[in-house]
Parts: sequence; C-alpha cells; structure tokens
Amino acid sequence: MNFSTHLPLSKKLPQGGLTLLLFSLSLSLLRGEDGNHSTPAPTPPPTKREIRDSIDRGCEFLKTKQNKDGSWGSARQTKGLNIFAPVPGSHRAFRLAVTALSISALIENKSEDEKYLSTLQKAESYLLENLPDLRRASPMAIYNVWAHSYGLQALARMHESTKGSEEKKKIEEVMEQQVEMLQRYESVDGGWGYYDFNLQTKQPSGSSISFVNATGLVALKEAQNRGVNIPKRLTDRATAAIRRQRLPDHSFLYGEYLKYRPRRGINRPAGSLGRSHACNFALQLWGDKTITDEVHKICLDRLIKRNGWLDMGRKRPVPHESWAAVAGYFFYYGHLYASFCVETLNDKDRSFYGQALAAILVPLQEKDGSWWDFPFYDYHQQYGTAMALLSLKRCL
Repeated sequence: MNFSTHLPLSKKLPQGGLTLLLFSLSLSLLRGEDGNHSTPAPTPPPTKREIRDSIDRGCEFLKTKQNKDGSWGSARQTKGLNIFAPVPGSHRAFRLAVTALSISALIENKSEDEKYLSTLQKAESYLLENLPDLRRASPMAIYNVWAHSYGLQALARMHESTKGSEEKKKIEEVMEQQVEMLQRYESVDGGWGYYDFNLQTKQPSGSSISFVNATGLVALKEAQNRGVNIPKRLTDRATAAIRRQRLPDHSFLYGEYLKYRPRRGINRPAGSLGRSHACNFALQLWGDKTITDEVHKICLDRLIKRNGWLDMGRKRPVPHESWAAVAGYFFYYGHLYASFCVETLNDKDRSFYGQALAAILVPLQEKDGSWWDFPFYDYHQQYGTAMALLSLKRCL
C-alpha cells in the first residue's frame, strides 16, 4: 500500500525547468527566513459588527449541515486522492472529532441563542453516547487521538454550560474515560501520534508528533480545569516530547522521526507556521516558563507576515504538496491555536493580534458561510468552520 500521498518524507522535488527555478527561489526565501522578526503592518481589520456577522453565518452553516443523528460529517464526497483511512474506524474518529469541534464552536458562540438549543442538545447526546466506544481504526491508524482530545474540549464546555448535577456527573464520567483513552494510546516515547508505521504494538510504537502532543495537552488542561484528575506522568512525558522537538528559532519538528533532519523545509519557520502556536500554548499551559509573551509575538508576527506559506497549501488536494511541505489542513488549525496564544497577551497586544487574525480569516469565508482548507470527504467544511468560529470568537 502506498502512503506517499500524505507523508512529508515522501515529498519529491518538483520537476521541469520553470518549476525548478521557482523551487530554487523558494529555497532562497527559506534561507533568509530566520532573521530578526519585525511586527508586520496589519491589513485593515474588519469591524466588530463584521466579525459578528461572519460568526453568525458560520454558525448557521453548521446548523444546516448537522446530520439527523446530531453529528457532523460523513465519508461521502470521496476523491481519487483520499488519505489512508481504514474503515469503519477512521470515519468514526473523524466524525466524532468534527462533531466535538462543532459543539465547542456553537457553545462558545450560540449557547444563549434558543434557535441553537435543539442543535446543541442533539449533538451533545450523540457525543456522550458514541465517544466512549471509540477506539483506533487499526494498529496502524490512530486517528482516534484527535477525537479523544477535541472530545475532551467539547465536554469541558458542556460541563461548564450545564446546570443539572446528574448531567454534569455523566459528562465527568465520559471525560475521565477519555483521559484513560489518551493514556492507552500514548506513544512509547511520550505524547501521541496518529500513525504507527513501526511495530503496530498494543501501546503505539509510532513517532511522537509535536502538534498532536500539543492538542492532547491543551485538552487535558481544560479537563483538569473542570475537576478531572490528570496523571502527571502523562503530561510530563508529552511536554518532554514537545521540548525534544523544539528548535532554537521557535519552530517545532513535525514529528520526532525527523530529528535528524531539523532543517528540512517542513521543520523550518515556514513549515512550522501551523503548529508553533499549538506547541507554545501547550507548553505554557503546563508551566513552561520559557514560553513568554515575546515568544508568542515572534511566532504571531511570522504567522501574519508570512501567511502566504500556509495559504499556498490551502485547498490543495494532496497533503504536503505545497512549499515547505505545508498541507492544507494546517491552515485553520494553525490560526485556531494562534488565537489561543493571543488570549494570553496584554490588552494592547491582544487587540492588535486579534484584529490581524480577523483580517486574515473573515475574507476567506465562503458564500455558504463555511471555511475550509483541505478537501477531506465530507468533514472539511465542518471542521474548518468550527475552527474559524473558535478563532474569531477570540478576535472580538
């Protein structure tokens, strides 16, 4: 079986005279990207009214796209370039992860809106009923770690917005079980990966992946804030794995398997734009004092000034085919965690960077109210929209 459609190590150099010339020019840009940062001049930002209108349209899109059972997403809209996804487990994981993200986005933006009451009730019931049964699709495909992480974040928001004691107790039970799942599927090196191309062992032997570790750690901190006990060994090993993948220029390796190729394009600032914020934010949440406001601002300046590196990969159908091996699905993920970092800053900086992120995201909204960055069965509009909504909430 050929996995070359989605693995960064399999990326081939472009062929042909003009393409090689463009590739050489891009390399020269990469070589010059590690200099001193400067705060970019932001694009004129949208007004608060425009941001709220954009949020309303995105929420309405999610409302109309919800499945009858309360979930979001499906295995429909296949294409000839589908990623490796053993059935049916991969799609159970995808659907639950997208559903969890959509719940989080709607709770943050529409929890007080009666028009969304039924939408949220159906979605929360679906998540509580199906998330506890989720396991990995195969010994090789461990996409379930995404659903466990985003599920914890949705459950944390559900717990906060729920008033009934019995409902809270049920949510707490599922949260505790999801922490156990993250323990079960922890990599032997600490943290998590979504593939095990090594031995396919009971405890995954695949590489620890920096941004998957960050996603899990952020979710675990939100669960801890809701009173759930989080094993210290689990978070210590995950944070240590991220630190091993941190580079002096504030970039992060894609995964630990690339540790002997640290200057490969995907590991340099341009290739790391979509994950540096997640890794920085996760480390800061778990007490890393080296992640300061200055570090956040360096990485946020890069994201704004060099946003084209991410945007060139947006909507491309083959993962990692763009410059610096950027994949389309880095785009809204990267801006989501950038918005989390913005929340940690002082009022002045929070306003500046929030406006800058909004200036990027609002114009990218589609006519139907959605956002999407990578054609991915029938999940991409839903997860892209949910991530954009969570981001814009923090831009207000």
